[in-house]
Amino acid sequence: MAAPMLRRCPNWLRIRKLCLGKAAELHSRAAPVAASALCRKAKEPALKKSRDASWAAVVGLEIHAQICSNSKLFSRSQVQFAAPPNSLVSFFDASLPGTLPVLNRRCVEAAIVTGLALNCTINKKSLFDRKHYFYADLPAGYQITQQRLPIAVNGTLSYSFCVGKNQSEVITRTVRIKQIQLEQDSGKSLHDDLRNQTLIDLNRAGVGLMEVVMEPDMCCGEEAAAAVRELQLILQTLGSSQANMAEGQLRVDANVSVHRPGQPYGVRTEVKNINSARFLAKAIDYEIRRQIEELENGGTVLNETRTFDFKLGCTIAMRDKEGKQDYRFMPEPNLPPLILHDATSLPAHANPQQVVDIDQLRENLPDLPSAKRAKLVERYGIQPQHSFTLLNEDGLMEFFETVMKATEMNPRKVVGWILTDMLGYLKKHNLTIKESPISPSLLAELLNLLGSGRISSPAAKQVLEEMWKGEGKTPALIVKEKELELIRDRNELEHICQAVMGDHQNEVAEIKKGNQKVLNRLIGQVQKKTRGRADPALVKEILEKLLS
Repeated sequence: MAAPMLRRCPNWLRIRKLCLGKAAELHSRAAPVAASALCRKAKEPALKKSRDASWAAVVGLEIHAQICSNSKLFSRSQVQFAAPPNSLVSFFDASLPGTLPVLNRRCVEAAIVTGLALNCTINKKSLFDRKHYFYADLPAGYQITQQRLPIAVNGTLSYSFCVGKNQSEVITRTVRIKQIQLEQDSGKSLHDDLRNQTLIDLNRAGVGLMEVVMEPDMCCGEEAAAAVRELQLILQTLGSSQANMAEGQLRVDANVSVHRPGQPYGVRTEVKNINSARFLAKAIDYEIRRQIEELENGGTVLNETRTFDFKLGCTIAMRDKEGKQDYRFMPEPNLPPLILHDATSLPAHANPQQVVDIDQLRENLPDLPSAKRAKLVERYGIQPQHSFTLLNEDGLMEFFETVMKATEMNPRKVVGWILTDMLGYLKKHNLTIKESPISPSLLAELLNLLGSGRISSPAAKQVLEEMWKGEGKTPALIVKEKELELIRDRNELEHICQAVMGDHQNEVAEIKKGNQKVLNRLIGQVQKKTRGRADPALVKEILEKLLS
């Protein structure tokens, strides 16, 4: 079933008030002003320095990852980002009477490998349930999920983050995974306040999701962001989700509370639908400060749902959760229990297309990010913090390893060129490593010219800048055209050094008085005169001889 236009919900105002409550109206009028003032107040240094030490924060996450599948969880409708509105909607997605769900095998396997990668116990029997709630972009009036018996439980996720002055110290933490469950996504509501209408796009309705529920084992935004980044890398490595947060393929809900050390946990708030690890860290840290300030001023923290306004840098109330919503969970009558098998329970002569073998999926698991980082450190001797950057940037590790195959330069120096110079250019032009005009082979050729002593480091940077223009010139050709090759004639360098000394008599006098630090100025002047074509070590040797 496909419709070329967005569906309009005739009762959009009533629906928004029922679902979001009166707080939605306050948000659009007064909340931004109040939140802005609170944001400024909460960021005062005194609060951060003197108050946080006497409070403990608790953070738990609920993460929805869109499964990487060609079709939806219970229908054959295609999954495609930014498709024309309502162009990918089947009869089942639109909840037409008489339609029945058919479970997507690919989605089941994606959830299993994710559970295995997160050290979960995979339930050989799991159940589907209906979760009822009224919203315009949920055509059936319920979501099919796994409330009672999810597909995976009791796992762990280890994650690391860098601290210290130069981010040189790596700290590793572990968060418990309560469960992973399969469920449908809802459609999308597009609110047009200027025209007083809401438009409904059902392309996303029925897309397969994995909900990863983490226990409240974290204590700040930095930890939560690190855990989400690690999970994102794991999902991408497994291929179970593309986990592109910008496209809504990974959405995070953060549960935050504060309490005095040794006392019971405080009332928690939930910050919904955060689509960036950086914003997640900011939202959690702000919410912790807000709750501490509220309690220390004699107020109370409400059990409510909030949203993060990245422009203001504040969380804003959406609706309260004091009256717990009754979702009226019930078994999904149209889906039988999901039965999985392992080597001990696999039926004899079973059709592989009719069963899912957990052990077979386990055997085919790829190396996870933690293992890849360990191999990078062991094989190339690079710093652990550099292995995180190489792996966190999509395609950067492959770029580095391709360069290493074509150069004999020290791996640490290669990492320096890639992380400092290459990434600097890429971020300046808002490009990914896969979009770089400089290929690994060209960078390796440049580093070989540098390593062989044909060019100096400043000259190599000039060559890199020319290569970035994307004119297709090789480093050797650029060196020849720009005359950047090192001056190897000692007599020529001696004449240049004598000329520099003649132009800088004050520096020469300082050096002869014993101030050897001034020698670096003369070396810099020689480099300037030769446009970086002089070997600094040789220049230093010549200057010391001439000054003796």
